[in-house]
Amino acid sequence: MLDSTTPDALTPLTREADTSLTEQLSSRFAERIRQRLLAPGARLPSVRECARRHAVSPHTVVAAYDQLLALGLVEARKQRGFFVRETTPARAPDLRESAAERSFSHPLPVSATSLIRGMFQPPGGRSMPGLGTLPADWLDLPMLATALRNVTRGTQLGAMSLQYGDPAGELRLREALATKLADHGVSASAQQIVTTVGATQALDVVTRTLLRAGDSVLVDEPGWSVEYARLAALGMRVLPVPRGPDGPDLAVMRRLIEAQKPAQRPRLYVTVSVLHNPTGASLSLQSAHRVLELAKSHDLQIVEDDTYAHLAAAHLPRLAALDALERTVYISGFSKILVPNWRVGFMAAPLALVDRLVDTKLLTTLTTPGITEQALAYCLEQGLLRRHTERVMQRLSAARARTVKLAEAHGCRFAAPPHGLFGWVDVGVDTERLAQVMLDEWFIAPGALFHATHRPTTLMRINFATSQDARFWRALDRARAGL
Repeated sequence: MLDSTTPDALTPLTREADTSLTEQLSSRFAERIRQRLLAPGARLPSVRECARRHAVSPHTVVAAYDQLLALGLVEARKQRGFFVRETTPARAPDLRESAAERSFSHPLPVSATSLIRGMFQPPGGRSMPGLGTLPADWLDLPMLATALRNVTRGTQLGAMSLQYGDPAGELRLREALATKLADHGVSASAQQIVTTVGATQALDVVTRTLLRAGDSVLVDEPGWSVEYARLAALGMRVLPVPRGPDGPDLAVMRRLIEAQKPAQRPRLYVTVSVLHNPTGASLSLQSAHRVLELAKSHDLQIVEDDTYAHLAAAHLPRLAALDALERTVYISGFSKILVPNWRVGFMAAPLALVDRLVDTKLLTTLTTPGITEQALAYCLEQGLLRRHTERVMQRLSAARARTVKLAEAHGCRFAAPPHGLFGWVDVGVDTERLAQVMLDEWFIAPGALFHATHRPTTLMRINFATSQDARFWRALDRARAGL
């Protein structure tokens, strides 16, 4: 998992450099560790494997690993090898906690931030199978430029730039979003919508508004590792609910709720109902009704993250549509379809909750950028985003078909039917080890990143739009054979 600050792993070590091979190799690993691209606890390649991979002698590798030991970045474990050192002291056990409470306490998964860092800048500028966004050449920059010119001409730029905007977000965008939500059957007025800096901030605002440290939260598993990490960082007790092809395992969800003391029962369920990340599954209508019945009987608030709405059929069931935003807060954004760096997201919530959400937003970011919100409103009003989405959907469908053929031709199996942007693929070997072996050339997202508690798995998430390169699948074959 590489980013722009990492030494170019594709550049071989060289004897013509100003530093020795030992120092080059040591510096390469040190930078990866400092950038959290090699997470604490990760095992470094064996001396023999590292020597083979970098075309150096075992003596050079031993010397490099010794330098990393001296820097305190790795530790040697007898007869097991070298491992990245945990720099944050472990939390001392609280003797007042029950065994059940300790079993639901999860440390901050630093691997989530490693995943994000690797997504920002793939090595060599190539599309990588583990990325979470569309390839840059799929995005419509002329459309965005047209929208920006339209909303900044004349005196409009000064009017938007010289003062804070509406705390709830630009009214023009909120009205356009209300119209857009109707396509999914979600009935919301502009007054029920609050804009945010991306869908991630919307999730954060809702959590900070409704919960306090120590509260329990139900989440899908597998699921988005960044959400697990964010909740853990806020001191929440994460209760994973197995996610199946039609929705969550409701029997497990009920047991998790009823196993807690009444005062400690979860008050929130966070879910991706449509094109779930990482499996691509969508909630069935029957499961959606049962989730709402369970939420009502146990007084649960539901946070529905519909980040992939633009890549899915409009008719798929949304919880917010079925319960008319009574106990559901609907969240979405535009980074997956428009452009990642604009960071425009929003929440649609029960009217009685809106002021509290706005108050939390004010405490975290004050207001959101009016220029990008106005430009997005223009794209929605003029049908530009709709036409762009249609083109992307056609292109994604073709990419998905090609990627599925490549994966199956190389002996991989899809653990869930391939839909949407992501595929959940079984490659037959531990994908965390596979990720380390392929690190020099390819960025992949091992399945362990999508579980609330660390576990080995043969599954990994691929992006259908960025996994069409046959060279990747050949490299995966070679790496898998080496394991």
